[in-house]
Amino acid sequence: MSKLAFIFPGQGAQFVGMGKDFYDNHAAAKNFFDEADDALGYSISRMCFEGSEDDLKLTANTQPAILIVSVIAAELLKAEGIAPEVAGGHSLGEYSALVTAGALKFRDAVVLVHKRGQFMQEAVPVGEGSMAAIIGLDDKVIVEICAEASKVGEVQAVNFNCPGQTVIAGTVAGVDAAVEKLKAAGAKKAVVLPVSAPFHSTLMKPAAEKLSAELDKTEIHDAAFPVAANFNGKLETAAADIKKNLVAQADNPVRWIECVGAMKNFGAETFIECGPGKTLCGFNRRIDKKIQSLNVENLDSLAKTVEAIKNAL
Repeated sequence: MSKLAFIFPGQGAQFVGMGKDFYDNHAAAKNFFDEADDALGYSISRMCFEGSEDDLKLTANTQPAILIVSVIAAELLKAEGIAPEVAGGHSLGEYSALVTAGALKFRDAVVLVHKRGQFMQEAVPVGEGSMAAIIGLDDKVIVEICAEASKVGEVQAVNFNCPGQTVIAGTVAGVDAAVEKLKAAGAKKAVVLPVSAPFHSTLMKPAAEKLSAELDKTEIHDAAFPVAANFNGKLETAAADIKKNLVAQADNPVRWIECVGAMKNFGAETFIECGPGKTLCGFNRRIDKKIQSLNVENLDSLAKTVEAIKNAL
């Protein structure tokens, strides 16, 4: 019997206006936003609905904003009787998946990812770190060239997103050197990303240490269903493993191809991306064309996805 997976996006999917139609039309969505505003001590809801793009782009704001909209999308599906049997999330999205699986309380997760964003930004001052998406080159070649370019400045492959798309991160000098070498080695494209820190690189170690201290103070439960861990690409349910993986996730690569593989091996054939954008649906197409990918980011996509799932039953 085919199983249903919920997947959750990471940073970069945010846009001003996200979550507004959920907020205006569903009391449950309004409650989530109100709880988040209260937990953070400022209006993240106003920032999502009408804030400046620059404010929303600051990682300490981006992370809770995406998590809130993602959790609401999942909860509105559950209210329609559509629940996941397995889940996963890309980077920040892993926290959204864990809230949906009952491993983290929503309020705790909002505060955690806000701090996670701050810790990541503090680890490497703005302007000193960089990330680039490498298109059309084998992962093994990318890893080797990054090791070589690290003589100039630290750089490594940090997001194994889908075949033909890998992200590298490190110091500006390291990433620039790697980009030149990767282009020379035949990369179709190497695009420097508009991000404020080199996420998931070894430069994030100070953030991982601070995050570990915060997680020590946070109640983590066993997950109600398996959640794919970015750190090892495996399905996890035990609270102790979840905590360990969240710490390691901060300064280690996101193994998204392996996460999707683990969910597929578990029996998932239909994946619903919950939250802003359709980035993960795009990755799925590159990972396995047989995966049915749906998404929920607003009322329109919610209605279409609910109809598609109910028609399939």
